[in-house]
Amino acid sequence: MDAILLVEDDLMLGRALKAALGQEGWRVVHCEDVGSARAALVDHAFVAVLLDLGLPHGSGLDVLATMRGRYDPTPVLIITARDQLSDRVRGLDAGADDYIVKPFQRDEMLARLRAVLRRSRGGVTGLLHWRDVEIDPAAKTVTRGGRRVSLSVSEFRILLALFESRTRVLTRDQLQDRLYGDDAEIGSNTIAVYVHQLRRKLGEGVVITEVGYGYRAGDEE
Repeated sequence: MDAILLVEDDLMLGRALKAALGQEGWRVVHCEDVGSARAALVDHAFVAVLLDLGLPHGSGLDVLATMRGRYDPTPVLIITARDQLSDRVRGLDAGADDYIVKPFQRDEMLARLRAVLRRSRGGVTGLLHWRDVEIDPAAKTVTRGGRRVSLSVSEFRILLALFESRTRVLTRDQLQDRLYGDDAEIGSNTIAVYVHQLRRKLGEGVVITEVGYGYRAGDEE
């Protein structure tokens, strides 16, 4: 039976979530603080993590940093009362796969969880290439000339979205949805800033601007 790690210090909510997940056929390991969550990640293999941010003795972001720091690609759905866009951006940039604000409906939480699991299992699994750049969707890593390039999570998501689509042009709104969901409002130049960083790190031609339309992956030659 697939196992899910639930990191939530509210005991009543934790019990309710554990019951809901159990009814869907998942085995649930429930931790209430940063230390026990880190220990569980060492002792068990999970298909996904539901992660609260406000925890005793630290933040859920500390757990997330531990996971991504050791290249653990397990999908993470943040569940939190923090509803500011800046909190959502911080969580996604730290490596979360999705973000849902409390209070939420059980069915929406389950739908978002199924979605992150589908993306982790059904996305592009082979390596993607552009000139001397290699993108590994499964490991969420990028190398250039055989050397690893450090990208933020948002930069990686934009790069992957473009190279999964290859020659198709993606609009700013489509890339925004890929990053933050369709209910977020971000600055008009946010995507352009990420594209600029990708060009600086990987080469000027890695992303092509189609003026008036959006962006696409760079040409091979």
